[in-house]
Amino acid sequence: MAKTKNIESGKLYISASFNNTLVTITDEEGKVLAWGSAGKSGFKGTRKSTPFAATSAVESVLKKAKEEFNVREVEIYVKGPGPGRDAALRAVRTAGVKISLIADLTPIPHNGPRPKKKRRV
Repeated sequence: MAKTKNIESGKLYISASFNNTLVTITDEEGKVLAWGSAGKSGFKGTRKSTPFAATSAVESVLKKAKEEFNVREVEIYVKGPGPGRDAALRAVRTAGVKISLIADLTPIPHNGPRPKKKRRV
């Protein structure tokens, strides 16, 4: 992919699970500019699921996007219930990138599948 410089605004997707935090930054059309995770930032095992790991993942992705593509403004889409969720938002705030939108895309079941039968002891 040819690196196109000077992409002013992009979309930042944060997927926070209980085991890891995935961060992807795209342009307006959805083409991936940079991505990272707590695991890619050097954390292993249970330390991947900490807020600090999510913060460092977001910082590394935003640093790359700022250097290579000059991203200044982002729309944030957060998905999942993990512990890195709020910490990732704080990391974006401290990185000096303008936030134009914060949206929650966490899937919510509308009654879902049939539950397991009651346990007999």
